[in-house]
Amino acid sequence: MSDAERLLADALTAAHGTDVRAAERALDRLVVGDPSAVDAALLARLVRAVGRLWPRGWQPVDLDRIATRRLAPRGARLLRNVLAAQRRELSGPVPQWFDDQLAELGAGWDADAGWLDRRAEGDRITALRDAVDALGLVEGLPPIATLRPPPGVPAAAPRAAAPATGSRILDRVRALLAKAESTTFPAEAEALTGKAQELMARHSIDAALLDATAERPDQPSGVRLGTDAPYAAAKALLIQEVAAANRCESVWSDHLGFATVLGFPADLAAVELLHTSLLVQATAAMLRGRGERRAGSGRRTKGYDESFLNAFALRIGERLRAATAAEERAAAEERGDDRLLPVLAARSDAVRERVDQLFPGVTRHRLQVRDAEGWTSGTSAADRASLDIGAPGRRAVHGR
Repeated sequence: MSDAERLLADALTAAHGTDVRAAERALDRLVVGDPSAVDAALLARLVRAVGRLWPRGWQPVDLDRIATRRLAPRGARLLRNVLAAQRRELSGPVPQWFDDQLAELGAGWDADAGWLDRRAEGDRITALRDAVDALGLVEGLPPIATLRPPPGVPAAAPRAAAPATGSRILDRVRALLAKAESTTFPAEAEALTGKAQELMARHSIDAALLDATAERPDQPSGVRLGTDAPYAAAKALLIQEVAAANRCESVWSDHLGFATVLGFPADLAAVELLHTSLLVQATAAMLRGRGERRAGSGRRTKGYDESFLNAFALRIGERLRAATAAEERAAAEERGDDRLLPVLAARSDAVRERVDQLFPGVTRHRLQVRDAEGWTSGTSAADRASLDIGAPGRRAVHGR
């Protein structure tokens, strides 16, 4: 082990400890070490640590999400550059989705020499602290569910391209949801969101029937959606409700800040689109609801907001499931045969089997509603035409 590697190891060990002064002394020794040797040791260890994540289920967007959540902004930016450096080390097959994620994150790299100083903005000690924190984060991440073959693992041969109608339908859905987000009239937002769900449900049905006759049918896959604070549990509930309405399953990993949604490709696309839009709509409605609270209700903002978002998610879930069920009935009547329901049931069984494979230790997390006013306002925001909500209740969310 070189001197620079030893200094780095000492700094990392001290950073994991509880003695703040010892951590600062170790960082000081790293600062006065040979800059080029220290930077090279840091980069090499970061690249190795990042490379070990891919076979353990992580993807570039997952790493960036948790880095943004747990590191200082400069530490998260530093890791994006390390992603690009690690990409240059990959010699085996690299899937297109991997490079697409790097491009989406803006991960770029220009040279090796002096890489940390160029990102230090004149403050090397802070840059080194950010780098050590980033290394500690990466080396401490646990394995997660593998949703896609990682770099170096040959992927299955791609299927034929999906019909062009799929993208046209999704374009129409995006337009409807954009209008729903921009309107200030709750009833209009609900109508637009309901129409979007109908379109996606019909698209999903068409895809399921087409896939049932394919030589190489699709298999369930997955996406991860962030559930950052505040109100992470309520956000996880919204994801679960949208997932259930689109024949998907959701598992929440609270400690990692995301929910994993498993399903077939057309259904996952629907969940991603709807969840993003509904989160915007729910937040806007919650902020409006705060301003409409009755006089004397106090300052229990957190309890109100949580209850509001929970109620919004549950009521929206009911509406979306009703829209999906209506489309299924209409499609079965139009076709005049009994193929549809067995096909959809088989796909649901395949998704649940995939959940059991990837998450054998799933538990239930109970969400308690603590503010009746927030519950009432959230339900009203999700469905203005139905104000008789009964008493606040509980709902379980899959979690790990």
